[in-house]
Amino acid sequence: MSQAQFTFDQLTPDMLLNALESVGVRPESGLLPLNSYENRVYQFLAEDQKRYVTKIYRPQRWSDAQIQEEHDFAFDLEDAEVPVVTPIKRDGESIFHYQGYAFALFPSVGGRSFEVDNWDQLEMAGRYLGRIHQIGSQKSFQHRPTMSLDEYLYAPRELLQQSDFIPSHLENSFFADLDRLINELSSRWQPDVEMIRLHGDCHPSNILWRDGPFFVDLDDARNGPAVQDLWMMLSGDRNERTAQLDTLVEAYNEFHDFPSAQLPMIEVLRGLRMVYYMSWLARRWQDPAFPRAFPWFADAKYWEGQVLGFKEQLAALEEPPLSLSPQW
Repeated sequence: MSQAQFTFDQLTPDMLLNALESVGVRPESGLLPLNSYENRVYQFLAEDQKRYVTKIYRPQRWSDAQIQEEHDFAFDLEDAEVPVVTPIKRDGESIFHYQGYAFALFPSVGGRSFEVDNWDQLEMAGRYLGRIHQIGSQKSFQHRPTMSLDEYLYAPRELLQQSDFIPSHLENSFFADLDRLINELSSRWQPDVEMIRLHGDCHPSNILWRDGPFFVDLDDARNGPAVQDLWMMLSGDRNERTAQLDTLVEAYNEFHDFPSAQLPMIEVLRGLRMVYYMSWLARRWQDPAFPRAFPWFADAKYWEGQVLGFKEQLAALEEPPLSLSPQW
């Protein structure tokens, strides 16, 4: 079965319990599914009265070597006292296998939602992002991917062209505007940008707040430009985003020099994410969880909105990039 066709239909509750028992963990409560679509993630209370989370990796997405690099990056960060959720080891191993599935076990970490409009929280998050990148820049992932135009633009464009999701009456305008956007993004990509190990998907929902930020979900960790881990924390109008960026970078610079030359890539990276997200949904549509969670994806109004989104992103690319206050 191809990666695109794979579903988790065979992952029954009994199989989950057996998988956990195979590593000596016996749940006492039911397995509560958490918000995850790419993998399957469950929280439970074990017989030792501790709460755990188990993540069952989508087969054929990551190799064991790539999963191990995710785990090792988390261990590196933990060793540097960065608050990040790390997998639990059994007999020195953090990747386990059961009937064709790779899975990992984590402590259940509670916390409040990260508040992007809270300047104190934003400052502390920036400080820890600097530490994450200080560690991330010490070596590169060897097995995990490096961000590229092929992964985020060209392959997604081909997949969408071959799919039957785009309504026939929109095909010409959709692909004409998509190609304009892809050409503009390609021309603005910085081919010589420094690539370091990143969190990769550092949006506010992947930060919990306890007495400070707690970073979760390194599933999309890869090599990429440092600004990738900052731009998703920016929101609001231009003045608000500039103030947020200044706050993040001032704190970030306490531990790692922020590469300000990457600031023009913010809107480029936003465009890459827009194109990649559409293809990700199309690629996973055979998984029943996706039509249930994203029913609007099959609606013509969604695709009409994407055509408008292309035009808006093209306009955003023409605006001057965000800049830091003069002291930076």
